Amino acid sequence: MSTTRNTNQSKKDYKRIGIMGGTFDPIHYGHLVIAEQIRCEYKLEKVVFIPAGTPPHKSNLCVTDSKHRYFMTLLATITNPYFELSKIEIENEEISYTIHTIEKLKKIYRKDTEIYFITGADAICELDTWKNVNKLTQLCKFIAATRPGLEASQVDAKIRELKEKYDAFIEKIDLPALAISSTDIRNRIREGQSIKYLLPEPVEYYIYKNNLYKEV
Repeated sequence: MSTTRNTNQSKKDYKRIGIMGGTFDPIHYGHLVIAEQIRCEYKLEKVVFIPAGTPPHKSNLCVTDSKHRYFMTLLATITNPYFELSKIEIENEEISYTIHTIEKLKKIYRKDTEIYFITGADAICELDTWKNVNKLTQLCKFIAATRPGLEASQVDAKIRELKEKYDAFIEKIDLPALAISSTDIRNRIREGQSIKYLLPEPVEYYIYKNNLYKEV
């Protein structure tokens, strides 16, 4: 597996970075648009994509081999000089808790680097269930991207509750409603439907070349 563009190499001298976590099974234009828009909005120096190893909320589900998810993410991000890719979670065979990942990143980057964890607003609404959430909210800031189908007033209420409960930095950002999901892409492949224009062409080619997602 290539180590190109991996963050585990030396102390990084950034002041403000974004972390884009997810299974990326597969990565698609929705992920890329969110990362780029938030990078610009918050003036982040880099956005680091971290494919999940064994995510706790999906440990009982079938997730595609990390090697494939890593290479698809590499193909999708390699043309953006502000995007990096890290193997920090997929090299760990244990369940990937965000708190452990952020603690490792704190050792990679300088102490005063601000870490912005980018995720969907639906995930933020479940932040209470994350491991060591009290400590986690003190180590990084959270940016919640809205997704189609979520009731804005409920998301806003939950964010207010979390901010008060954990003294956390959580902001919601409204982005163009790209109703693309990895689940939909996998279903389309199984049903023989087109996935063109839902994800970068090199990723589409990689999926077909490796016969991914044709079976449940």
